Amino acid sequence: MTQQAVVISGTGLWTPTLSISNDELVASFNRYVELYNAEHAAEIEAGELVALQPSSAEFIEKASGIKQRYVLDKDGVLDPERMAPRIAERSDDEISVQAEMAVKAIQQALDNAGRTPADVDAILVACSNMQRPYPAMAVEIQHYLGMERGWGYDMNVACSAATFGLQAASDAIRSGNARCVVVVNPEICSGHLAWEDRDCHFIFGDVATALVLEAKGAADSDNQWEILGTRLQTKFSNNIRNNFGFLNRGDERGIGQRDKLFRQEGRKVFKEVCPMVAEQISGHIGDMSISAEQLRRMWLHQANLGMNQFIARRVLGRDATEEEAPVILNEYANTSSAGSIIAFHKYNRDLAVGDVGVICSFGAGYSIGSVVVKKL
Repeated sequence: MTQQAVVISGTGLWTPTLSISNDELVASFNRYVELYNAEHAAEIEAGELVALQPSSAEFIEKASGIKQRYVLDKDGVLDPERMAPRIAERSDDEISVQAEMAVKAIQQALDNAGRTPADVDAILVACSNMQRPYPAMAVEIQHYLGMERGWGYDMNVACSAATFGLQAASDAIRSGNARCVVVVNPEICSGHLAWEDRDCHFIFGDVATALVLEAKGAADSDNQWEILGTRLQTKFSNNIRNNFGFLNRGDERGIGQRDKLFRQEGRKVFKEVCPMVAEQISGHIGDMSISAEQLRRMWLHQANLGMNQFIARRVLGRDATEEEAPVILNEYANTSSAGSIIAFHKYNRDLAVGDVGVICSFGAGYSIGSVVVKKL
């Protein structure tokens, strides 16, 4: 049986109204450092603890390319005696925070695709952290969208979740198991970030993105991208890790420990992941008889400016222009699975029919996903 060709027919982006500049973040962090060092002055003097070092906006931008980030809650993050967002729990009868974000992004994506919830067969929630284990976020989102039929499930491949979700969604359509699938990436990264850690407190932001996928020929939007191919790769590494989970209560010694939030060995990640990503993109397009010169745009995972520049340079054999590898992390910071999708959402309409590009995400796992697309 001939498989259905698949297109991305709509994209959506929901952005929190609150943002934190590097200057604001540094002022809060440095106040926290002062308080910590004063509280533990005796232990520091005795050599039992190491004094914390202040940060600077210049250090953050040089290390990452990030200038600000959007968050659900600003006051809690900037409170030097708290250093965590305040996000109130909701009753079981209210829509959850993560589902609410997702619904808003999906509604925009459906509008851009010229579709309604009645057209959707499936919801795939693909992101780094779920608000709860069950019921699945996707099923809650399905309910609050008003879908009277269909199915949904959650998946987590950390920062690569969106591209892994794209392959799963396109496979469902190609096989005939669905006609229209939504992949949504609601990321509340502020909740799993160690805001007290100088090496990573500036990395993440909150956001939600969504993509509508349909069978080619059935879509009716004015901005369609055919998925020419997908490729996934995973390789185990401890260099990016978060050990928070339901088993933590089984060993009380771990509750509240540093490993229950995001942590990474940044230099090792850069050295090991970047060549893997460049090799995957080059191999993927090469196997499809697409040359680097034909690659009009790369919508890369927005984790670190240096990483994206390295990867683009390896693929193209030269430095990429901002047009060839657009950057959004300066405004949004690292939004995990949503980063490459924000870039795609914001920077695809200017391309011409026949132009080819690649959506690529990478991160913890290690995990890498690449999706080659062509403008119709």
